[in-house]
Amino acid sequence: MSLASFNKLLVSLSLFACSSVFAAPLVVNVAGVTSQGEIGDPGNTVLNFNVGANSVITSVAYSLNLTAFSPSWLSEIGLAFTASDGIDGVVFNPGFGDDGPGTATYAGSATLADFGLEFAVGADGILRLEFYEDFDDFAGVDGIWNFGTLTFGVEPVDVEVPGEVPEPATGLLLGAGLGMMGYANRRRQAARKAASAA
Repeated sequence: MSLASFNKLLVSLSLFACSSVFAAPLVVNVAGVTSQGEIGDPGNTVLNFNVGANSVITSVAYSLNLTAFSPSWLSEIGLAFTASDGIDGVVFNPGFGDDGPGTATYAGSATLADFGLEFAVGADGILRLEFYEDFDDFAGVDGIWNFGTLTFGVEPVDVEVPGEVPEPATGLLLGAGLGMMGYANRRRQAARKAASAA
């Protein structure tokens, strides 16, 4: 194997190994989810996702179509995305300013750190989504999330445990580095032998 081929192999292995360190974003389909009452109402839809222990929620992007049933308003339909304790997190009303019933589409994104809203889920790794209504009209379901997606940026937190076996990506990088050192050492020895023979 030539040095150029070996270097290409190492770069490929390094890119593969490094890419496995970062989590993919969490995409949630909200089609048919309902909002009924204020945060904590037992009728609200709650979804839980395991994003990894102590992971940080860094951003949210959304493309949604919502309906608020009279007398509810679009501005009252909300989402609380939090750690499993329901305390650390963000509340979000996509229809903010649309004070009336009806159907509308909303899209946008936000980097949470820009607003000081970046937060970590707990050791259980659970990101909790509660779909709520700012004002409970006591008429059953106040709003529905007709279709669309929410995309959460998730940054994993590496917590090393003493004696823990390294993940495969770490092993690949370590093996590639040791292989490169061995290959370079053999080339130096071969060059020395060729120089002393001449």
